[in-house]
Amino acid sequence: MTQPSSPSPTATYRLQLQPDFPFAAAERAVPHLAALGVSHLHLSPVLEAVPGSTHGYDVVDHTAVRAELGGEKGLRALAATARSHGLGLIVDIVPNHMAVPTPASLNGPLWEVLRDGPRSPYARWFDIDWDGGHGGRLLLPVLGGRIGEEARHLRVEGGVLRCHEHAFPLRPGTEELPPDRLLDAQWYRLAWWRLARSELNYRRFFTISELIGVRVEDPDVFEATHGTVLRLMREGVIDGLRVDHPDGLVDPGGYLARLDAATGGRWTVVEKILTGDERLPDGWACAGTTGYDALRHIDALFVCPQGSARLFAHYRDFVTPLADEGGDWEETVRRAAYEVVTHDLAAEVERLTRTAQRISERVPRPGDHSTWSLRHAIRELMVRLPVYRPYAADTGRAEQDAAMLDKAAVEARTAFRVPEEARAVDLVRDLALGLFQDDPDCADFAARFAQTASALHAKSVEDTAFYRYPVLLSACEVGGDPGEPALGPEVFHAFCARTQRDRPLTGTVLSTHDTKRSADVRARIAVLSECPDRWRDVLGELSGGAGGAVGVMGVDGTGPADPMVSWLAWQTAFGLGTPGGAGPAAGDGRREEAVERMTPAVLKAVREAGLRTSWTEPNVDYESAVTEFVRSGPAGPGAVPLSALDEELAPFVRANVLGAALLHLTMPGVPDLYQGTERQYAALVDPDNRAPARFCPELLADLDGGAAPRGLSDEKLLLTAAALRLRRAHPEWFGADASYEPLRAEGPAAEHCVAYCRSGKVVSVATRLSLRLVETGGWWDTVLRLPPGGSWRDLLTGRSVAGGAALGLDELLAVSPVALLVAE
Repeated sequence: MTQPSSPSPTATYRLQLQPDFPFAAAERAVPHLAALGVSHLHLSPVLEAVPGSTHGYDVVDHTAVRAELGGEKGLRALAATARSHGLGLIVDIVPNHMAVPTPASLNGPLWEVLRDGPRSPYARWFDIDWDGGHGGRLLLPVLGGRIGEEARHLRVEGGVLRCHEHAFPLRPGTEELPPDRLLDAQWYRLAWWRLARSELNYRRFFTISELIGVRVEDPDVFEATHGTVLRLMREGVIDGLRVDHPDGLVDPGGYLARLDAATGGRWTVVEKILTGDERLPDGWACAGTTGYDALRHIDALFVCPQGSARLFAHYRDFVTPLADEGGDWEETVRRAAYEVVTHDLAAEVERLTRTAQRISERVPRPGDHSTWSLRHAIRELMVRLPVYRPYAADTGRAEQDAAMLDKAAVEARTAFRVPEEARAVDLVRDLALGLFQDDPDCADFAARFAQTASALHAKSVEDTAFYRYPVLLSACEVGGDPGEPALGPEVFHAFCARTQRDRPLTGTVLSTHDTKRSADVRARIAVLSECPDRWRDVLGELSGGAGGAVGVMGVDGTGPADPMVSWLAWQTAFGLGTPGGAGPAAGDGRREEAVERMTPAVLKAVREAGLRTSWTEPNVDYESAVTEFVRSGPAGPGAVPLSALDEELAPFVRANVLGAALLHLTMPGVPDLYQGTERQYAALVDPDNRAPARFCPELLADLDGGAAPRGLSDEKLLLTAAALRLRRAHPEWFGADASYEPLRAEGPAAEHCVAYCRSGKVVSVATRLSLRLVETGGWWDTVLRLPPGGSWRDLLTGRSVAGGAALGLDELLAVSPVALLVAE
């Protein structure tokens, strides 16, 4: 196959590949997805991974396409079928890490390092600190118990050291050593898994010791780990890339420049999560992000600011949390950050401390800093960073990051009782900014500080604070800000205008394999911000007015000891849709399915929160009580009272679901649809959201044939197909050279309308806060003036309206809460 011109996508469709959904299954879906209107399939990682992996981010071999998915032959067949239907392929790549699999021999390069140590040609692949203790050996924290307890299970068979299901290579020449000397003679140190927290001497992905960091900053390592993907791009099999977790890399900007050169400038997006007003560095050679920044701005439009504040008041009364355990967002984040940086990332902080100690002895102005003060300074500075990481090596961010670190340093100094000891903060700040780049240790510190900071932010905010502050669960999403869950139309318009100007081909998303709740679940929950008092009353009825009783179980046998769990679980049940209710997961005979889906999600929430149980220190009795509560309450017969709320709020859920979908599909950027989200799609956190994809091509055919939509799923499918087909037919209206013009309604209900025009040809109109709109009397005399010219046709209703006229929104949106108008 020859390399195609490979234009940028107009829309991508994410397929989560796994052994139960291989390339052949994706190939069968191609006709339906082509009919839907996307331009490219977006595939999860395709290289060889740990056997049975349902996600593929645990790569073990960069030279082969995953056999469990169908191998390279299967991928090529998928590409050929996609191409015959006018579709290309975007593939997810994982440059930051590889798996430490069981057995270790599955990862060939790592196996050789374990056998031959730092002299192995593969030693440069992995980010290992051979001087970080353990007698110059690599710590392998894989044993279920202490080495003294596990030693009796060690045995040598066929030149391989085995322990239970594990297998490790033997250093050449050590095969005949007696057992008491054999272990000490290896290039690795087998250890209890709990030692990883404080003793690990290799970089990992976040706090997952089963994923070892890869040094793609080394040109040879880059070539070796990207060779297969680049070859498939040259041969026309792959058209573009999604880069997983660039914040884990030493120099993301440098990596992207090398990748851009190697791919010839193919469309590439990066999984970079931006916070607050943070911008993607200007110099990064990519189209933009995977779209969590767009998700944040869309979701926040449908949250009522006044109602969310009142909802917090009800939450505080119901849960009565301490400030740093969910009572205050900033305090909750700060406490979680301290816990993660002192406990989960202790090994990473110790490595930074050792490096800072060496540097402090030879910098131009030696600080005479104690190890304690340097460690304290690193922690205090890091927990105060408002973003995932600084970019010391990126000149486009130098001034911004210096100001950010200066502010953090001012606050960090207050954590020292002795002002002279606080000077350690100044040294750490300068090192984090890379001000001594001529010293190898200094460059190493700057890179590792940034890498550790990104892990800290992810673990403390996404994976801890989000679960301790469940006021409005729809705001507790990757890229979101539970402390500021609502944003107005002007903020949304400013974001869209900036996106069109700076990164017009960036990705946009609403649901992904990593979202904690799918877009439609969040859309349902967001309605609660418009009726906080109604939610208080319903929750009071559901919990018997107790709000969660003291003791293992409530007085009625259904309430857990923790009222926060009650709040979170009932809100989750409403978002998912209760059996017998109006939600997307509702219906007779679905109760057991609800139990099977909700129970793992709620248990994950309490473990991630880490307040009364955790992944590593489980409280079995507490978790059993939570499980029984979910089964008998939110996922069981106790959920019946939610059905009335389902029915009551259904029209407003409809407005949110359709409004979010329309904005996502027509705003600046390239929309990425997660599998199944063209229809109403209810999914909770993984593994629930990674189930094999299911499609309904016959439904789309019926609707195309003129069948009337039979519910919200059909309406969403019609809307999605109309928008995607429009983008594919007229990419110039939405692409890099397109324009974005906000349209502002006039009248008493103007704030409930979000509208804009793309390139003078397409107008999108969505209703926000529709429940509040009804409560205040509807649209009244609110009008929207369409751009001048001829007539405009609504693709969703077929109706035509005149251009230039002030059209009453009560008339324009009489049938649907959204409109997609095209100039005729």
